[in-house]
Amino acid sequence: MYAITRSLTRSTVFRQSLSLSEACTGRHVAMKIVPVDTVTKKETFFEKNARLGREMSPHLTIYQPQLTSLLSVTHRGTGMVLTAGVWALGLAALISPQDIGNYASVIEGLHLGGGTLTFLKFMFAFPLAFHTANGVRHLLWDTGRFLKIKEVYSTGYVMVGTSFVLAAMLAMI
Repeated sequence: MYAITRSLTRSTVFRQSLSLSEACTGRHVAMKIVPVDTVTKKETFFEKNARLGREMSPHLTIYQPQLTSLLSVTHRGTGMVLTAGVWALGLAALISPQDIGNYASVIEGLHLGGGTLTFLKFMFAFPLAFHTANGVRHLLWDTGRFLKIKEVYSTGYVMVGTSFVLAAMLAMI
């Protein structure tokens, strides 16, 4: 009656459903077993895309840098720098034999000029200021504000300026 091997029809529910479908539609139901090797071809991702005429997705190297992409990459970079700094300070506090006062006196002993010391403090403060300012910008986006492209760029420029001012203020302390 059916062109199905006996091993596939051991389930009574399956046999009954086949009988019901034939009774309801008036058609003969047949299943053909096809070996897997004839269905799946051993082609790679690139071969499949070439066969279908799909182009390769553009890479970052062909795009002109934009403010949005640069700020995104910088935000991730400053986050990694801050994370590494916190880990380094934490491990140094656990491992080092002296306290922080000893290391502060070592830095004072270097007799760095005021400009050099302010510049070094600015370099330490900028990742914190940038990441904080851009984090506030992202929080504003989460509330649904400043999402139009013109607003995204204007808040980006404001955020960069704010982060420089905040880092300069922290460096002057």
